[in-house]
Formats: sequence, structure tokens, C-alpha cells
Amino acid sequence: MEQIRSFIAVELTDELKLALTRLQGRLKSGSQAPVKWVDPYNIHLTLKFLGNISTDMAGKITVALEEAVRGISPFRLEVKGLGVFPSLKRVQVVWVGLTGEVDRLSQLQRRIDSGLASLGFTPESRPFTPHLTLARVRDRATPQERQNLGQLIDSTGFETTGNFNVGSVHLMRSQLTREGAVYSRIGSVKLK
Repeated sequence: MEQIRSFIAVELTDELKLALTRLQGRLKSGSQAPVKWVDPYNIHLTLKFLGNISTDMAGKITVALEEAVRGISPFRLEVKGLGVFPSLKRVQVVWVGLTGEVDRLSQLQRRIDSGLASLGFTPESRPFTPHLTLARVRDRATPQERQNLGQLIDSTGFETTGNFNVGSVHLMRSQLTREGAVYSRIGSVKLK
């Protein structure tokens, strides 16, 4: 049985991806740290990473998603603020945050996590922190390079009119290639 690497996500608008492209450009020009930048057209809001699944599991996952979104109507989020994991002194991941109806987003994520548990997917143990990943610092980065990147991020303002509607969730396939990950939709479920 063929295995596919997959996750559940909300896709972004092209307008928002363009704003994130500009932000990445500003950060790239000021950073010397070895960083792997996420292709802005691949940036998405991950609700649950599934790992490798068999192709016949996709239909069952889509049914579980339909059940999880039942009773949740579309809602709005706004992209706001620049941050890092785990800290500005030891940057590993660079991200932008989300505001708006994040309580509804958290409810959606919990219901998806819970609904997929019955299919054997382990519920997430860490608290859900909604964010859009812009970059990952490579392992070879020195502590000083990580700290310098943290200072750059701390001094870089990012405000955008990046509102977007969450009107559906998608089961996505991730194919790893030499050029980076290639994402494609396997299934979609609309919020009503």
C-alpha cells in the first residue's frame, strides 16, 4: 500500500502570500544566519501533522474532518506580529502570529485532533500555538548567528492588513523533493 506524507491545513490567500514574500525579503537582507526559508506560496496554517498515511486512509480522514467541522461556521483571522521559537536568544523557527477569531480556530483544531484520535492519530500533547512558519534556522548556525537573527526579528515591525477567511480545511499531501516540499490537496471540507 502506498504511503503519503500528510497534514491538515488552512490555505492562505495569494494577497497574504505576497505580503509574507515581502517580509521574508526584508529579513533575508538583514540576516547572515544559515536559514531555510519557506517558499511563501507553500506557507499554510497547519492544524495537525499526520505523518505517513496509507492512500486508503484519506477517505476516512475526510469523513472525520466533516464530522469535526460540523456546526463551525466560517471565521476570520488576521496575520499580525513576528515571533520565534523557542526564544530570541536561541532562534530555531521564525513565524508570524495570528489574531482575530483564534478561539474559534482553537476549537476547530481541538475537534480535528479529537476526531482523528479514533483513527489512531495521537492527540497533540503541546498546546496549539497558531502561527505561519517563515523560516527554520539550520543546525549549523552558531549561537551568535541565532542571537543576531533574534535581534533583527525583534527590531523588524510587521503589521499587515492580512485578514483572511477560514472557510474550509484541507487534507494535504507533502512530497519532499530536492527543491523543497511540494504540497497538493487530497481532500477538502467546507465550514458551514
